[in-house]
Amino acid sequence: MISVVVTIPAFNEVATVGEVIEAVPRDIAGVESVDVVVINDGSTDDTAKVAAEAGAKVVSFSHNKGLGAAFGQGLRTALGLGADIIVNIDADGQFNPQDIPKLLVPIIEGRADMVTASRFADYDLIPKMPWIKKWGNRRAANIVNKLAGQELHDVSCGFRAYSRDAALRATLLGGHTYTHEVILDLAFRGLRIIEVPVKVIGVRKVGKSRVAGNVWKYAWNSLLIILRAYRDYRPTRVFGGISAVFLLLALACGIFVLCHYLATGGFSPYIFVAFLGAGFGFISLICYITALLAGMMNRLRILQDEQLFLLRKQEYKSSETLQAKP
Repeated sequence: MISVVVTIPAFNEVATVGEVIEAVPRDIAGVESVDVVVINDGSTDDTAKVAAEAGAKVVSFSHNKGLGAAFGQGLRTALGLGADIIVNIDADGQFNPQDIPKLLVPIIEGRADMVTASRFADYDLIPKMPWIKKWGNRRAANIVNKLAGQELHDVSCGFRAYSRDAALRATLLGGHTYTHEVILDLAFRGLRIIEVPVKVIGVRKVGKSRVAGNVWKYAWNSLLIILRAYRDYRPTRVFGGISAVFLLLALACGIFVLCHYLATGGFSPYIFVAFLGAGFGFISLICYITALLAGMMNRLRILQDEQLFLLRKQEYKSSETLQAKP
């Protein structure tokens, strides 16, 4: 039988967190136990108190660390509780906890390692929300799909389910958010990701989103996380691409100066262009060498990530064994 832990990151969500916890289904086919963990991200209201009264285990930060840090803590806590599947859902009430079984089925059936709820996969279920957020979600999905080789409609949704192995493999460094980074991280490792259409509320019931409240700031922070993840997992393409750009610039300068020399017999007045081309060529060489070294380091990282995964797996397995002893 399967153990499920539902994690709920929360920051000043006193108005809705209790309702979300109480709506989590406890009787799910094929699931032996369902536990709820709230990661209280330094709330200054009674979020922690309400969550505990609603029956959740509460882990509190002394100060606000950001959604990415809260999500990571949720994974670690759930794994420590022996979770076979971890479901993450927001505390603002936009997602319906009754949809949790829909996300569990593909993992239970062995068809996926991670399942993400999708607000845009089914046209009839697309929520009412500001057009700029819909546009931004489409652009983010296009970028992530292109980089990760996926065909997802919604890469910004926080309502997701993870198998234990997927959670153990996740290595996230962004504190601002995690939604894009985790897809890239798991996709680059070859894990299976699918999405399930769900109906959600497009606008929060209470308050304003603290992650995507400022659309442009959210877009900029998300773009930085995406680019850093791609740099770390595809360094040869990144630095090789930069090298190719500077090589083309160097060739353009060189061809221009050469044509001028053949036509006039001298370099003047384009000596500066010749030096500029040489500079571009030098930068191209440096980037090419960086690409080679980064590729070697990336192969070492892959081996280290696999070792880290095995160590984590053994650590949590040993922890469960100790807990099981009388």
